[in-house]
Amino acid sequence: MNNILHKDSRIYIAGHRGMVGSAVKRKLEREGYDRLICRTSSELDLRNQKEVRSFFREEQPEVVVDAAARVGGIMANNEYPWQFLYENLEIQNNIIAAAHEQDVDKLIFLGSSCIYPKHADQPMSEEALLTGPLEPTNQWYAIAKITGVKMVDALRRQYDRDYVSLMPTNLYGPNDNFDLKTSHVLPAMIRKFHDAKEKGHVPVPLWGTGSPMREFLHVDDAADAVFFTLNHTMEFDLYNVGTGKDIAIKDLALLVQDIVGHEGDINWDATKPDGTPRKLMDVSRMEEAGWNYSVELEEGIRMTYEWFQEHQDEIKELKVEG
Repeated sequence: MNNILHKDSRIYIAGHRGMVGSAVKRKLEREGYDRLICRTSSELDLRNQKEVRSFFREEQPEVVVDAAARVGGIMANNEYPWQFLYENLEIQNNIIAAAHEQDVDKLIFLGSSCIYPKHADQPMSEEALLTGPLEPTNQWYAIAKITGVKMVDALRRQYDRDYVSLMPTNLYGPNDNFDLKTSHVLPAMIRKFHDAKEKGHVPVPLWGTGSPMREFLHVDDAADAVFFTLNHTMEFDLYNVGTGKDIAIKDLALLVQDIVGHEGDINWDATKPDGTPRKLMDVSRMEEAGWNYSVELEEGIRMTYEWFQEHQDEIKELKVEG
């Protein structure tokens, strides 16, 4: 495999203020890459094809990392299906097409493990894609991301593009979304247990039964996987990125509760949906390419809780317009 990323490469990070994009930016800066191209959503509306094409023509990026997306947990996906489907399609279509049109050398498209069928064989391999029905609660986001994966595959096949899709498992870490209405399970737990502790260790209500199994990857590891992929010519178009280990939601809650220091009860609401029963990634393809994760779950949650405490006044909250 050849090292193809250079310190003077012009690298565009779409979604650089989000959890994944900001982690990729930190990683590249630490490694000495200083020609990073970033735009806020107010500076560049990625849903606007004309704006995106003009931006690519002007900036001429050589490498693109697409970490931009409309994201959220079960509740947000359920309540805003149109936004999660249409806006994600707009964003990725515009970025990937503009990259191709401007002859961008290398592109990484970031998706999610929710692209795989609800009842896919565990652990889920890349070959499981499109072999069964999706989880209904996040199908809108999943369908958009599957389309992105297929766009990358099509450009590799038809134009021999060095474009790759990375599908991380559940991510957490600095710059996560801690808004209780729209966040994913781990940041929501950190917020709930922290708030309950502050209120005198009142009981914490949690959705579902606690029985589903989930895999979690610290976002700095996801950024490291992006960096690895940028520096190698990858054999396949699609790679799972995770730890290959999972934990029951009930055990996760106890772990978070212990780290936060909450001493009250946990009240599980079994009338709320659990989501997919299990989502364990088969990460052998990425391991065989030469990449492995490094941050263990307990250590990662401790680091994330410390970050949460330091940044409570600026905690990111997702706002979705109806």
